[in-house]
Formats: sequence, structure tokens, C-alpha cells
Amino acid sequence: MTMPWRILSLPPLGEDLVRGLFAPVENEAEVSFPKTRDRNGLHAALADAEIVIGDFTGALALDADAVAAAPHLAFVQMPSVGTDSIDVAALADAGVPVANAAGANARAVAEWAVGSAFALCRNLVWGDRATRQGGWPQMDVLARGPREIHSQRVGIVGYGAIGAEAARLFQRLDCAVSYWTRRPRPDATATYRELDDLVANSDILVLALPLTDETRGLFDRDRLALLPDRALLVNVARGGIAPDGAVLEALDSGKLAGAALDVFDEEPPPDDHPLRSHENVLLSPHAAGGSAQAQLNIVSAVRDNVVAAVEGRQVENVVNGVNPQIRRR
Repeated sequence: MTMPWRILSLPPLGEDLVRGLFAPVENEAEVSFPKTRDRNGLHAALADAEIVIGDFTGALALDADAVAAAPHLAFVQMPSVGTDSIDVAALADAGVPVANAAGANARAVAEWAVGSAFALCRNLVWGDRATRQGGWPQMDVLARGPREIHSQRVGIVGYGAIGAEAARLFQRLDCAVSYWTRRPRPDATATYRELDDLVANSDILVLALPLTDETRGLFDRDRLALLPDRALLVNVARGGIAPDGAVLEALDSGKLAGAALDVFDEEPPPDDHPLRSHENVLLSPHAAGGSAQAQLNIVSAVRDNVVAAVEGRQVENVVNGVNPQIRRR
């Protein structure tokens, strides 16, 4: 008789949700959870785990030490698109495939990017804040130079599922849209530009690329200085790509007229972080992809891939180059 697969699910996914997901294969899989939400609890739970549903917050990160504590680990499924909360390289070295939920929140994040660009163009957050404080800043709003979004040149950095969907939505608004990615897309509807050329010709710059060693600090003070005066920045990627300090400097110099930030160098940023009090910044707690539909998409992707592994089928969306056919150890 074949032994059931041992599935370990890490926070923040709830136990009831996870047990419900795998009820159809309960005879083929046993689901467990760490007894304590700390490193000791994680390492103890990993001793027998074969499949791990990861922690996208990074609180219980699968780093190199955690991988070494998991001798039977055969597959890691992330309930997110990003994988920077785990050591993907260490898992690859161990021969463990890592899969994400690619594309599951692309529409949600793209809509947030467009919505926040609208808000910046029309000073919606600033006007709301000033009116709530008892003023009537009608002329002040006009003095801030509100813009109609169709007149703006939009540059999108990164042309994966999110970048491509954002480009499509901006184009539907009659914006001139350009993009940059390491490998130009022959089927892209937007215009390809080299990176510095893109930056220099973007009234609205949207960051939608993953954080890697190559992209960390890609938008430092010098690259942001290439933007047209009073440009707008929308970051739905990762904070480290456009470091907080560089963004603040561009805002204070007037190079950036505004920024919409869903991500930060440190999350959450300190209570006294100057971005929290900057009047030209729209802040979001890393929630751009948090629509109800996106969460359903992610949960479905997790279920389908883990069930595929249990049933002996290849998994999808492996991000670290390891064979997607899951084998027990």
C-alpha cells in the first residue's frame, strides 16, 4: 500500500481552508501544520514533510537552513506570484522544484496600477485629505496641475503577466504605452524601448518586474533623474527595485510629482518613515493583488498543483528550473 503524501502547510493560509482544499485526496495525502509559528516549529515540522505550501510573508521562510532540515522535501508550492520570501537557489541545489501561482493576480495588480495612476493624475488622495481636514482646496487642486490620463506617456518596466495586462488597460484609455524587459516580446502591443530611453520618455512609470540580484536598486537616484520633470511613479513590483531613499529624493527635488507605492524596502515601513507623511505619496500595504477574485485564483492554483503532485502528474509554473515531475525521496 502506498503511503499518503505528507503535506505541510505554513501560515498565513488557514487550517480549515487548506484541509478543505485537499479533502478530495484525503486518502492519498496527510495535511499538517507547524505546532509553533517560529523557527523551531518550522524545522520540526519539516523533518517529515514531502510537499510544503510556503509562507509568502517570509515569517517562516524556507531558507538554506530550513531546506537542510527537510530531507524528504520533494516540492514547494508558493501561494503567491512572488518567490522572494524563500531561498529558491537553495531549493534548486537540493533538487526541489518550486512553483508559484503565476498570473493569478495579474488583473488585480494591473487594475491597481491604473487606478493609482488615475489618483495621482487627478490628485485624488491629496484633495480628499485636505477636504477632510476642513478646507475647500478647489483652487489648490487646480494649482497642482491635474492631468487627463490619456495625455500621459506610460512606460512599463517588466512585461510579464502583470506588465502586459497593465499595458492593455492603459492602451484602452488611449495612452501611448512603451515597455522594457530583458527579452522584447514579439507579440507585445506596446512599443519596446531600451530602459533609459523608456524612463526619459515616461510621464507615468510603472514598475512590474521581479526582485532579483540584477533588478535590486535598478531605479536608483541616477536612473530616476532621467525621468521627465514632474513624472509619476507607480510601484507594484518590490521596494528594493526603487529604494525608498531614491524615491524620496526624487519627490523632494520635484523630479517626481507623485508616487503610488504598494511595496517598500522594509515591510511594514517604520512608523516614522518619511514616506508615511509625504503629501505626494499614495501608500498601500502590499495589497495591490488582494482582490477576492485574485485570492480565489491563487487558492485554485495551489490546489491544482499539489493535487497534481500527489496524483503523479507534472506540476505547472516551476520557477527554479527543476524537473516538474515530482518524485518522493
